[in-house]
Amino acid sequence: MPGMTDQAERFDRFAAGYARWWAPVLAPAVGTLIDGLDGDILGPGAHILDVGTGTGQLALAALERWPTATVDGVDVSAGMMAAAHAEADRRLAPARRAQFRTTVATADRLPFGDGTFDLALSSFVLQLVPNRHRALRDIRRVVRPGGAFASVTWIAGRIVFAPDEAFDDALEAVGEEPRGSDGRSGDFEAMEAALHEYRRAGFSGVVVAPGVVEHRFGAEDYLTFMTEFDEETLVAELDDDIRARFLEDLRRRVAALTPEQLTLRLPIVFATGRR
Repeated sequence: MPGMTDQAERFDRFAAGYARWWAPVLAPAVGTLIDGLDGDILGPGAHILDVGTGTGQLALAALERWPTATVDGVDVSAGMMAAAHAEADRRLAPARRAQFRTTVATADRLPFGDGTFDLALSSFVLQLVPNRHRALRDIRRVVRPGGAFASVTWIAGRIVFAPDEAFDDALEAVGEEPRGSDGRSGDFEAMEAALHEYRRAGFSGVVVAPGVVEHRFGAEDYLTFMTEFDEETLVAELDDDIRARFLEDLRRRVAALTPEQLTLRLPIVFATGRR
């Protein structure tokens, strides 16, 4: 599966940066996802699946919320899961550390038997899977009758973020091409699309709700985020003199932005369905 191999290698490369820079941006939405679950879904000793566990943000939040649960995380990236293991080692006592396990696997070929889990969770992963219907069907398969699957992911939409426009303007000012569209083809087109896809995969009692990922960058935080994580390769490949002029111009442009302009807001959708 070449596409998934490429994706795994990409996430392997930026696992540390993701944990440092992007996971904190997503943390409030992850908390909201867990807060929104009905209390009757889980009992003592529940078994939870985290689909696309990444650096373990959702899995560890689930373990903190439900201390007697066991969480199995699956991901295509061994590098991301190595970061998850390191974070679990840091945050969990040894006895509880054993309650978090990981397996390299894809969302549409889960290595578990039918009805294994009381609850499946996923945060910002469903836009990445090559075939979402097949993934949703397999997630449903491994959830027990009466169990649930809850996710949060992106809704498509062209969002104008002033710092990103400043980044592209600064590139053009030094004679470089601006970046292409960063639209994610796997985003849900609307909340109704998430509702439809859950139902089509066989989930019942599906509930969807809108949300927003909101994060206010400081000017220097944004510069570091872009140059050390999001566009690290692009910036590193610029000639030294061009890079120096680009960074100077970008710093000037971003410093002129207001706190409101430095606030990133991206639409998301929460969805829950029962097997």
